[in-house]
Amino acid sequence: MGGPEGRSEPADAEVDMPALEEAEPSQSRSTLPTTNLVTLFECPVCFDYVLPPIFQCHSGHLVCGHCRPKLTGCPICRGPLGTIRNLAMEKVASSVLFPCKFTSFGCGLTLSPAEKPEHEELCEFRPYSCPCPGTCCHWQGQLNAVMHHLTSHHRPITTVQGEDVIFLATNIHITGAIDWVMMQACFGHHFLLILQKMDKYEGYRQYFAFVQLIGTRNEADKFNYRMELNSPPRRMAWEARVRSIHEGIAATIRNSDCLVFDTDIIEFFAVSGSLGINVTISRF
Repeated sequence: MGGPEGRSEPADAEVDMPALEEAEPSQSRSTLPTTNLVTLFECPVCFDYVLPPIFQCHSGHLVCGHCRPKLTGCPICRGPLGTIRNLAMEKVASSVLFPCKFTSFGCGLTLSPAEKPEHEELCEFRPYSCPCPGTCCHWQGQLNAVMHHLTSHHRPITTVQGEDVIFLATNIHITGAIDWVMMQACFGHHFLLILQKMDKYEGYRQYFAFVQLIGTRNEADKFNYRMELNSPPRRMAWEARVRSIHEGIAATIRNSDCLVFDTDIIEFFAVSGSLGINVTISRF
């Protein structure tokens, strides 16, 4: 059968070999820029980033942890999502810095997967939610739009000037969960004075009073507030750091981190169905 003929060298023949040189790292093998790597982690549904733990479908497509529970199949190949961990991508992710999800609002930070969730929870560029309590308002926007939203979309809120004011809550014995809100203007800022009545648990009604700054966390850290119920010889007071509206009120009430009193206490301080709370704002 015909075919190429092999050629053999004589056993004692010398073969010239290229000189061996010390290999240098190839530039083509260097790590891709972080910006290029980040695009590999984009969720095809929300375009946020897929962070560890990273799961893939049977074809290798990734979906972020926020979108995954809402899907019945892979949004790309329509196959089952499954529970396959992509350990290789998780390892790559650990060496990548991801942009904050609020980049479009002005945040310029890039963070590791471990740092990103905590930062975004506290990011000063995160949109502000409506701070008006007792409503189902889902408005979100930038800080400079909060006051306009409150005045144009909610019932009129009384504004008083000064560092020392009286927060007057009328019809204090009205039944059901209800809230009272007033605005205090001082030190070039607006502070929300809030009194909420709610059932801490069934059959036990409590009142929660606190102050929030319509401003950032850093600005709020500069102020202290004091709330006092006063009806000689009785006095009840609470003093604490002012919190930003960015922090919400759920944790404040859940932890009773405010002036708290029940319906029995009301009887010592209310006059003709109204409760006056002395409020003092001070700057550190």
